[in-house]
Amino acid sequence: MRAAFILTLSCPDKPGIVHAVSGTLLRHGANIEEAAQHQDVRTGQFFMRVQFSCEAEAKEALTTDLHAMASGWSMGIGLYAHHAPVPTVILVSQHGHCLNDLLFRWKSGLLPIAPKAIVSNHRDFYRLAASHDVPFHHIPVTAATKPEAEARQLEIIEREGAELVVLARYMQVLSDDMCRQLAGRAINIHHSFLPSFKGARPYYQAHDRGVKLIGATAHYVTADLDEGPIIEQDVARVDHAMSPEDLTARGRDTESQVLARAVKWHTERRVLLNGHSTVVFN
Repeated sequence: MRAAFILTLSCPDKPGIVHAVSGTLLRHGANIEEAAQHQDVRTGQFFMRVQFSCEAEAKEALTTDLHAMASGWSMGIGLYAHHAPVPTVILVSQHGHCLNDLLFRWKSGLLPIAPKAIVSNHRDFYRLAASHDVPFHHIPVTAATKPEAEARQLEIIEREGAELVVLARYMQVLSDDMCRQLAGRAINIHHSFLPSFKGARPYYQAHDRGVKLIGATAHYVTADLDEGPIIEQDVARVDHAMSPEDLTARGRDTESQVLARAVKWHTERRVLLNGHSTVVFN
């Protein structure tokens, strides 16, 4: 019985990497079904994503050989089961369009996530969570209770074995410590085309500047507010006759689509971190 896997890797660029990877896979009878690579001439780094199939019983020996190969190239690798749903915890506040979109795509089989919990600092969406049979946790957050609240959130994330945390319009700034603990596995949607209009009320900032395009940005969470590596962005056209509320309404569809694409690419292991930026094989 054959099984499908995804291999991701990054390392300093030098001749022979593709040969080393493909040769290792070939020795274990693997068939490469999809492959993409990128050489960053600015940083001198090489990135690759390989989707392949092999006999299921070959995985253990193949994994050992891949790690042995990687050590010789100063290579970071990841090996994942293809199509395996990614355990996910979703954080949300009082705007539910992104949450609703993610749950709909998941239920429709369009998003390979396994929602384990929905965590919110408000009670607004407990019925929505219940309708999808996803546990809902109400954890209020104030300046005084923030450390305790984040400790409870992290407890839920770790208990559920979440490999991905999605901030689906969660309107609380995470502490530096929580950002570090979620590094590389937390995606935020910011309702602005970053790096413009960071922080709170970006649609009002955009309206005040008279912009003609509004956007949304999905990025990995870091301790630097709204400055994490960008995964996906998109825009919508607006004009001078629109109010900040009109911009907000127009932007919701863009936010939902951008976040869904970012989550999908992350769960399909198509996003590789490259310092402050990303390589996205889509």
